[in-house]
Amino acid sequence: MKILVLNCGSSSIKYQLFEMDTKTVMAKGGIEKIGLADSFIKFTLPNGEKKTITEDIPEHTKGVELIFKVLTDPEFGAIKSLDELDAVGHRMVHGGEKFAKSVLLNDEVLEAFTACNDLAPLHNPANLKGVNAVKALLPNIPQVGVFDTAFHQTMPDYAYMYAVPYELYEKYGVRRYGFHGTSHRYVSQRVCEFLGVSPEGKKIITCHVGNGGSITAIKDGKCVDTSMGLTPLEGLMMGTRSGDIDGGAVSFIMDKEGLDSKGISNLLNKKSGVAGVSGVSSDMRDLEAAANAGNPRAILAQNMYFYRIKKYVGSYAAVLGGVDIIVFTGGVGENQASCRASVCEGLEFMGVKIDPAKNAVRGEEAIISADDSKVTVCVIPTDEELMIATDTLALVK
Repeated sequence: MKILVLNCGSSSIKYQLFEMDTKTVMAKGGIEKIGLADSFIKFTLPNGEKKTITEDIPEHTKGVELIFKVLTDPEFGAIKSLDELDAVGHRMVHGGEKFAKSVLLNDEVLEAFTACNDLAPLHNPANLKGVNAVKALLPNIPQVGVFDTAFHQTMPDYAYMYAVPYELYEKYGVRRYGFHGTSHRYVSQRVCEFLGVSPEGKKIITCHVGNGGSITAIKDGKCVDTSMGLTPLEGLMMGTRSGDIDGGAVSFIMDKEGLDSKGISNLLNKKSGVAGVSGVSSDMRDLEAAANAGNPRAILAQNMYFYRIKKYVGSYAAVLGGVDIIVFTGGVGENQASCRASVCEGLEFMGVKIDPAKNAVRGEEAIISADDSKVTVCVIPTDEELMIATDTLALVK
């Protein structure tokens, strides 16, 4: 069975085509700068080479049409006809409280999803454009929505509620939702397969750290707490996002800088984090190079970044009543040994002990804890697209 996975942003579409009988990727690529003069599609050829085609892509339907064209191209396509596609799975960002699992998309579901637009005004409308584009071009193909927020819907109310007037929850749904749920679900399941253990009875902390980052506490395979909140701003320090900050500091900055709500949102989401503190870059590779060269602000930003991950790991160990497995994933978690070492340093009292030689791994599934470590620490590369394709397969079957 062949399943196409789409991840539609406001000006981009990422795609992967899976052959689910073997769980192999037949084709992958993406469109960028939709609506701009220099829009293009970039994809990987069967021989591993990358090819870029510049083309006018004014909106998402044209983008999906171009993806279909590339997939069926006689020279570099992966399939001969669109009839070979069995289903399309979509990454859907915010399902609010309406969706606790992946669902087949129909008019009723899409109406409920649209009602969540206020919670993710940039992402949800873009996700919907992708669904509508496929519907316009292939009206009879089944489509499935996989929600970033769904995995976190098992959190207890005392974990997801904010200490603000309860009416704000009743009127506007102000609460913790969490994100990266598809990634946290994938790596928490995959690490159990990798280690040959059952999720039942296991206490797992998953660290999805990269330019965006979040940490999740998982007990018996279910999320009990996560670091991101109503929006992806809360929690860890990230590439350009501040993460946790005193609400009083927010109003103080607004008054001092003369910022309105859009201005403060822009400052906290796009000008803060690693980039804002270091003045170097939002990319951890650039930051690490600057820190190694002795840049004091880069060193500060790096220390803050690592410290906040460690703080959440410690707090979630308390929430879980201990921890059996810690998983690192995401761009930084999978590739930066210094990050993993710094986070785990000082956690020996919890039974965490890293093996420096094992920790030298990059982008591969591996156990990086020492043989005598009471807590198993692993690197598990995330695969959200495969998770989306797997959910899609289960629903269309």
